[in-house]
Amino acid sequence: MSSSKPPSPRTEPAAVPAAVVNRLSLYLRELQHLVQHGIQTISSSQLGERLGFSDAQVRKDLAHFGNFGHPGVGYRCDELISEIRRILGTDRRWSVALVGVGNLGRALLGYRGFAPQGFALAAAFDSDPAKIGGRIEGVEILPMDRLSEVVAERHIDLGLIAVPAADAQTAADRLVAAGVRGIVNFAPLALVLPDGVSQVGVDLARELEQVAFAVASRLRSGQTNGQ
Repeated sequence: MSSSKPPSPRTEPAAVPAAVVNRLSLYLRELQHLVQHGIQTISSSQLGERLGFSDAQVRKDLAHFGNFGHPGVGYRCDELISEIRRILGTDRRWSVALVGVGNLGRALLGYRGFAPQGFALAAAFDSDPAKIGGRIEGVEILPMDRLSEVVAERHIDLGLIAVPAADAQTAADRLVAAGVRGIVNFAPLALVLPDGVSQVGVDLARELEQVAFAVASRLRSGQTNGQ
């Protein structure tokens, strides 16, 4: 008789490389896309090919957490989606607080991709009196002095920081003091956070630099080969 209990992780979460976790998110998005188009199963080679990875890389990444394939079938898309969501922790609903309602903050409030992945922007905060009390996408803009109160009331665990770099550490300190346990920081600097609070930095200019490097490298290679 088969058990419905999910496979036990083979690797402690702290030992899983960040690159593997990043690829899990890519696998999840691609699997969700496949299901939307009526595809029910996929092999490791097919999944890897769609994302630019080898089949060995896909199998190695997933092997950190268990054995999810089926002989002669490959992966059942719905099943693997459920397992990856469980691994990533997005099989539950996460409430998120946004600090900073400038141009980027407004764009984040309007982003439609959070809810399907299990994230709800539960509150937004700003220090500009002209913005307080306004609403964006149904979310009221609240003053910073209510942050601790609202984080506790709405059981908020995660924070988004979309303030200028000079204000990012202060915003992070206030989120941590309020009880937030994970922060995504859009300011171009590394935050100093206590143990037990996780952070991910999203520097949009840095991402463009990476793309520019790849394009420039190809151009240089083409120029060299053409000489």
